[in-house]
Amino acid sequence: MPNRQKEVDMSLRQFIKDLGYISGGATILAGMPWLQSFTPEKAKEIKKEKARIGFIGTGSRGQYSIHAVSAIAHADIVAICDNYSPNLQAASKLCPNAKKYTDYRKLLESSDIDGVIISTPLYLHAPMILDALSAGKHVFCEKSMALTMDECKAIYDAYQDTDRVLYFCMQRMFDEKYIKGIQMIHDGLIGDIVGERCYWFRNHDWRRPIPSPQLERQINWRLYWDYSAGLMTELASHQLEVCCWAKQLVPESVMGMGDTVFWKDGREVYDSVNLIYKYSDGVKINYESLISNKFNGMEDQILGSKGTMNLATGVYYLENEIDRNKSGIEQLISQIGNKVYSSVPTAGASWRPETQDKYTSHQILSGKFNINQGQSMIGALKDGSDEILSAFCQACITGEKGDNIVEEAYQATTLCLLGNEAIKEGKKIFFPEEYKIPYMKF
Repeated sequence: MPNRQKEVDMSLRQFIKDLGYISGGATILAGMPWLQSFTPEKAKEIKKEKARIGFIGTGSRGQYSIHAVSAIAHADIVAICDNYSPNLQAASKLCPNAKKYTDYRKLLESSDIDGVIISTPLYLHAPMILDALSAGKHVFCEKSMALTMDECKAIYDAYQDTDRVLYFCMQRMFDEKYIKGIQMIHDGLIGDIVGERCYWFRNHDWRRPIPSPQLERQINWRLYWDYSAGLMTELASHQLEVCCWAKQLVPESVMGMGDTVFWKDGREVYDSVNLIYKYSDGVKINYESLISNKFNGMEDQILGSKGTMNLATGVYYLENEIDRNKSGIEQLISQIGNKVYSSVPTAGASWRPETQDKYTSHQILSGKFNINQGQSMIGALKDGSDEILSAFCQACITGEKGDNIVEEAYQATTLCLLGNEAIKEGKKIFFPEEYKIPYMKF
């Protein structure tokens, strides 16, 4: 390895350091242990070497991550691999000093690589992850974990038997507004969680141009069941992870519907899904996604008895906050005066309106922060992706595993796959005992 003095990735360090200035910063680090390895104090362990990174898959997301890793002070991109020449050539222009491969197995044989970043179609995740761990490489893989439940379990089991680091791009776990928002939920700000409502709307056919019909499935892999699990693993995986994170439980059952409503172009996967996941205490996740209307965008809402947390937009609302200093009758008179009601409701002296004409929004974080509207097919700025990539590169040097990251990815992916199963079978599906892992709480 080159003997060069390592610089600290200041964006990640500042991110972690800032938690100390947020109320409950120490509690956040205690409750979200994957962050503890990346405090400013841990930076002192990075002294000399840079993580030598190889990329497997250099399409749009791979190139997005190449840009991010190129800006990380404690990482060098030394190898790139793709079996589709246009992608490989485009990536080579971004990192001209990296060695090029067309067979990922050859890349894994190199002793000059510490860790690999896998950005390939979903059906390739499991074999590539397992091969990389077997080759002694640290591994970072895009979500979701794998195409089938059996593959997810095989990856989880392999991880238990290795000293290698394994990360999945569950970037919300490194997004400041999600971190702080979840801590506020756990501290009781919005009361008891009574429901969770997530949706992701786009207006895009998911298709990419192909130079020849023979490459249809290779390039448009998201549209076919043998290559992809559709909207669930591509979009819902992030949101279901957040729901479990907030609730600190895993749903015990799911039922749903899926259809191809608009993009009737020969694809196999649904372009519209609606699902209900149910926890053991009766609380439900209502999930909806379609890709033929983008009006509503994306939202991760946690509904509490005292308020609502809108994590994607970084704001929260408290119940009955409007006119909180007025008596019930004053509120009634004000509502009538503003012509909110067409008639006077009958009620006692303690009357207060069941609904309000508006809520006051409160920011989760002070100052400016980025909001991801969910429209990009590649990635969004400052959504936690850069931080989790930086954390992985550090882990390639220290060998320190990120607590809970694999487990969170496992439960999110398996929930997505169970959702698809419930849709296809047209019935309620309970989480199978054989796929439960000790981390899960139902």
